Amino acid sequence: MKDEATIVQFPHADERQIVAFGGGGFSMEAGNPLLDDYVLELARARSERPRVCFLPTASGDADHYVVRFYRAFSGAGCEPSHVSLFRRDRGAADLREHLLSQDLIYVGGGSVISLLGTWRAHGIDAILAEAWRRGVILCGLSAGSLCWYSEGVTSFHGEVLRVRGLGLLPWSNCVHYGGKQGPREPYHAMLRRGMCPGYAAEDGSALHFRGSRMVAAVASRPDARAWCVGDGGDRVIETALPTRYLGEEREAGDDELHAVA
Repeated sequence: MKDEATIVQFPHADERQIVAFGGGGFSMEAGNPLLDDYVLELARARSERPRVCFLPTASGDADHYVVRFYRAFSGAGCEPSHVSLFRRDRGAADLREHLLSQDLIYVGGGSVISLLGTWRAHGIDAILAEAWRRGVILCGLSAGSLCWYSEGVTSFHGEVLRVRGLGLLPWSNCVHYGGKQGPREPYHAMLRRGMCPGYAAEDGSALHFRGSRMVAAVASRPDARAWCVGDGGDRVIETALPTRYLGEEREAGDDELHAVA
């Protein structure tokens, strides 16, 4: 009797990716491109010269923010572009076509309340959800992190507010965790009042998701951390996540180059 080979089908990696920065990237860490390089490398798996679109909506499409984006990404081996919703010249004739053609969409910081309201008014929320389902990588810092989650906490306007995000990630989120801008205690209070459990990220750290599953926590600073945070009844439970410092890889690469020289 002949043995029949058994073929095991391994599941494909979930191509729906989001990288949510607690704070960092070109607008917060001048001279430290580690988080931006991380998302660019992910995008290069889609294209050798990836298309990267910046959405500065949360800042009201501030001109200086757009200029800093182009300074950071024009020489990065990619095709940068931006979309402005507060300007007559939006940067793209057909927003849906342009956004769906990208390899990476990078959302800037500012007011997440203004960002979500503007996106919903223009239908950008639905386009971004479609882009994510198609495998376009989504990323961003601060407001550009909060927006992807079901719920978040923001103190951008002074008062600490609970916000409803796009819900691509079925968790809550707190950015700038532990810093002056990061509403750690109000976040804990909201968790105790029924906010869904979630993730918190300090400045310099980022959470990488495939689908709804967190697959990596990375950092541009050796001491930056990320946390899983949930309601434990009488107290909120914070679990520090193993966080990989991206600079170690660069330093190792530099050592190898010196050794060859």
